[in-house]
Amino acid sequence: MTFAGGVHPPERKETAGFPIEKMPVSGQVTIPLSQHTGTSAVAVVKPGDLVVTGQKIGEKTGFISANVHSSITGKVSGIESRLHPSGNRVETVVIETSEKEDFAFLPPLDRHTVSPEILRDRVGEAGLVGLGGAAFPSEVKFSPTKPVDTLIINGCECEPCLSADHRVMLERTREMVEGAVIIARILKVNRVYFGVEDNKPDAFIALNNTIVPGSWEGLEMQAFSVETKYPQGAEKSLIWTLLHREVPSGGLPMDVGVIVSNVGTALAVKEAVVDGKPLYERVITVSGKVGKPANLLVRLGTSARDIIEYCGGLTENEVAVVMGGPMMGLPLPSLEFPVIKGTSGITVFSRKELRSFEYGPCLKCGRCVDICPLYLLPYFYGLYAEKGFYQECGPAGVLDCIECGACTYICPARRPIVQWVKLAKAKIFQAKKKA
Repeated sequence: MTFAGGVHPPERKETAGFPIEKMPVSGQVTIPLSQHTGTSAVAVVKPGDLVVTGQKIGEKTGFISANVHSSITGKVSGIESRLHPSGNRVETVVIETSEKEDFAFLPPLDRHTVSPEILRDRVGEAGLVGLGGAAFPSEVKFSPTKPVDTLIINGCECEPCLSADHRVMLERTREMVEGAVIIARILKVNRVYFGVEDNKPDAFIALNNTIVPGSWEGLEMQAFSVETKYPQGAEKSLIWTLLHREVPSGGLPMDVGVIVSNVGTALAVKEAVVDGKPLYERVITVSGKVGKPANLLVRLGTSARDIIEYCGGLTENEVAVVMGGPMMGLPLPSLEFPVIKGTSGITVFSRKELRSFEYGPCLKCGRCVDICPLYLLPYFYGLYAEKGFYQECGPAGVLDCIECGACTYICPARRPIVQWVKLAKAKIFQAKKKA
């Protein structure tokens, strides 16, 4: 079971056998009020305020937005404009921890008796977003404007070096499945499919042992083992793999009757509804050139520096630190950047592993076209964006690109195609705002 195209980079899943550890609370956290797609939250605290773990410190604004909660108990020492992992400056709440920790959880809900609308409201109040990387507000995602018949829970984790989702499927299987059942109830669907790459056979077995037919309120639930290939975990790729439905250009999964949610998000939904726990921590993978690679449960706002120090520090002097994995991760110019809701891992590469190339002219070989999971024309975007013809990329479908980086990975001329795609998209959006 797979999709057309894709690439096979080295998996580097050495951390897959490491159980999740709970990292101790840091002395200070820096919590951006923009940790999601859409409008930034607005601070509802001020410097000098005392806050507790789980307390709302940022109020969602607009239709596409998400609440933000304190990840520790302590004192707000400042609200400052700071650099975000995306490269933008955003309003950030700085909190100094106190010795004693208190919690501000929401009242638990009985998922069997409350309405789907109340369940969806709880998802929004708890500040949930997609934890697979896109960080789209879950309350909005679970409010489709078109009929939906299938929920897909994405356990592929196709990005090299990462194993956080793998560990969640192994260690928190039942809770994750319960979260999927809650999402299905919100969406009012009866079919739930789980997609797991075939390099995670233990997770596939754990799922099958949990979703016994008839044990989850009559839902049709099935786990599928899919080919290990990048980007198998992309929404559109997984929908095609499991259902052979093609999301139209410019469309969304709901246009073909599907909603896709990450396994980490499903777990967070269960915790928000059944336990009343807001989203203030998440599981990440720390791998590469560190003393002790690990899968960690980390409080949001914890700096990359504190995390790396907890993992035994850097094992080499000259390194590059990436938030995420090597294909879609963001290189960090500083270790002071914090973990946010969309952070799936921290990967440290040695300078020897990072090769620098001078790219050449396009060879017209067509490899990028052959492997593109969305049947796009990556070489075209590179040629036009390189010359500054950004608007010409729009009619050719550049806005459909998921920026997986497979084209750059496969290009024999080492052309930075995905970077040109990002630039073209930015220029097109800028032009639309001015129009």
